[in-house]
Amino acid sequence: MLPTLDTHIDIRWPNPPDPTGETPLRVDFPKMQKGGLRAGIFVAYLPQGPRDAAGHAAAAERAEAMLRHIRSRADGKQRRFCASSAELEALFETPAAQGVLSAVENGYAMGHDLAAPARWKALGACYLTLTHNGHNELADSAIPRPELGDGPAEHGGLSALGRQAVAALNQAGMLIDISHVAKSAMLQAAELSRAPVLATHTACRALCDHPRNLDDEQLDALKQTGGLAQITAVTSFLKPGRPLPTVADMAAHVEYAVNRIGLAHVGLSSDFDGGGGLTGWRDASETQGLTQALRDRGYDDAALRLLWSGNFLRVWKATEALAS
Repeated sequence: MLPTLDTHIDIRWPNPPDPTGETPLRVDFPKMQKGGLRAGIFVAYLPQGPRDAAGHAAAAERAEAMLRHIRSRADGKQRRFCASSAELEALFETPAAQGVLSAVENGYAMGHDLAAPARWKALGACYLTLTHNGHNELADSAIPRPELGDGPAEHGGLSALGRQAVAALNQAGMLIDISHVAKSAMLQAAELSRAPVLATHTACRALCDHPRNLDDEQLDALKQTGGLAQITAVTSFLKPGRPLPTVADMAAHVEYAVNRIGLAHVGLSSDFDGGGGLTGWRDASETQGLTQALRDRGYDDAALRLLWSGNFLRVWKATEALAS
């Protein structure tokens, strides 16, 4: 069985359903088992809100409650929580075991607290997405929120605090996710970080002109710094208009990125329960559909292992080694 890892899955909050049984969600443990999805990174997502002390405190409280909840989904037997690359690799060596990993989406939860990455790492989080839609204290977003007072740009990329946050994340051993950030902030983070950075859920702007996608310059920067572009199953990122995209369209973005920056710098994710889902990979039970679409383009088992988890593990190990 391929060591399949989906690097970005949202959870329902508050009142998340019990994922040990069938749920209305695109990802639960029965769907993962049916589709052969061995592990998933479940994210503590924070919507952008007021950038004041109360807003930041509420976001931090929510993030940490979500991280504790995600960790509680693992029973330590069939479902194992993986807080390190070694634990994920060990999971893949255990037939039928399912992996639960966690991350934080939106540095809004950090506020001005540079100690937050170390706390989140201690709770098991493996990465932080620097922004979501809307600028925050760390960086400009690829999608500003005028209703929150955002102009086209605020910091010119990373703020001074954002630059300190990059160092704090490196020190804590947390991966830096540049999904959602403005191009200026993405390029600056890639240059500043001592560990490779990655986009956990993105696609190629050359094929679909969406502000969340990475253009060729950004893809090249990821390659130059050892980073990673995880192509995701969000229909609006893959193809404009109708008919709606399929796994073949997602595979086309994978192939474009591979041809541009090399197999070692490309991976896969769904963004299920956060907007992801397309014909052929509507939920975790259809994970084999994406694998087959890639096989149809000539990717063998060795390549599929890299795309599904091997490349992510390489970047994660580099980040851990730097912190240690």
